Amino acid sequence: MKLQDFLGKNLKFSMEKIGTDKELTTQIQSRLISLQLLDPPADGKFGPISAATLNSFQNLMKCNEPNFLGPKTAEALIETTVDELPIPELKLGSDLASRIIKYMRDKKYFISQGVKQYNIIYVEGMNVDGTLNSDAANYFNDRRMVIQILDGVPALIGNWEGTTEPGYYYTDNAMNPLGAARIKFGQYKAWTVGIHYGGGSEPHEALVQDAPITVYRDRNRDMQRTGDKTDTGLFDINQHWGYDLPYDNVSFGSAGCLVGRLREGHRQFMALIKQDRRYQLNKGYLYYTTVIDGQDLIDRTAGPLQLLRQGSSGPLVKQLQQRLKDKGFNPGNIDGVFGLGTQEAVRAFQKMNKLTADGVVGPQTWKALGMT
Repeated sequence: MKLQDFLGKNLKFSMEKIGTDKELTTQIQSRLISLQLLDPPADGKFGPISAATLNSFQNLMKCNEPNFLGPKTAEALIETTVDELPIPELKLGSDLASRIIKYMRDKKYFISQGVKQYNIIYVEGMNVDGTLNSDAANYFNDRRMVIQILDGVPALIGNWEGTTEPGYYYTDNAMNPLGAARIKFGQYKAWTVGIHYGGGSEPHEALVQDAPITVYRDRNRDMQRTGDKTDTGLFDINQHWGYDLPYDNVSFGSAGCLVGRLREGHRQFMALIKQDRRYQLNKGYLYYTTVIDGQDLIDRTAGPLQLLRQGSSGPLVKQLQQRLKDKGFNPGNIDGVFGLGTQEAVRAFQKMNKLTADGVVGPQTWKALGMT
């Protein structure tokens, strides 16, 4: 049976009956996927997520065929394009969540919208406020984030310290003869809720790899991806906790997994993503996760920051002051007021970085600070 067979006829298929027809199920799933309502793949299995998504489509299109497939729904599925679907347009600002979603949209990654439909993102080399850090090896200096989009507006509802890279221990003592794994930037639909066993100590609930992903193999142990060969497959690259290890020592906390540093933060992460309605409908739900290079995110999405000088004030000045302090240049009070102390700290930073030491924060100084 095909959708076309319903047109002009008084056919009614219940959700259960749809599930008995693999050809029809696959066609319905393919159409819902093309409309960006359903996650791939179209596997011909009409489970609770497919049924709920079809119901959502019927409500959006006002098909008036509740809990069954009839000619109106079939026609709407055949003829509706993604541009005609009344889904809220993304309303993106300059905040971090909006910039991440803009990046994902430009990369043509899958983006989840709606109540309790979460986007899991890791950004490498980024601080909690969206500024960049040096991405030094063996540090928990990456971010694990969860974004929800309601009425087109992205909101960051979870933001934890983490790492996307192995520490020194497993780089030097790789579990694979080809070298330690370092995940390739991109988006993967590859994780289910399960138990991370690691070396056998402290088994705990985590997202466990259940589909292939691509990693780089750090055979030369330089803690970099450049020049390394890729490897695709199932490698137990799980999303687990980092045993409360210090910020500056990943140590044995990651052999290439996506790791949140703190146990409590990881528990918060798991409790949140298990509220996802797709997991609630199907406990075997396969989660998407997007892994982003922080520098690439900034380069692609950041607008020009305003010029700051003595007399400026506001949240951006406060961010500047904190950034200067983090880099070892004392601006005085972190109060959002660009006074003489901040000016002297800026000049010292500019001099150290071979910039014109005029105490004015413009494009070159922002770039050197990693805040472009």
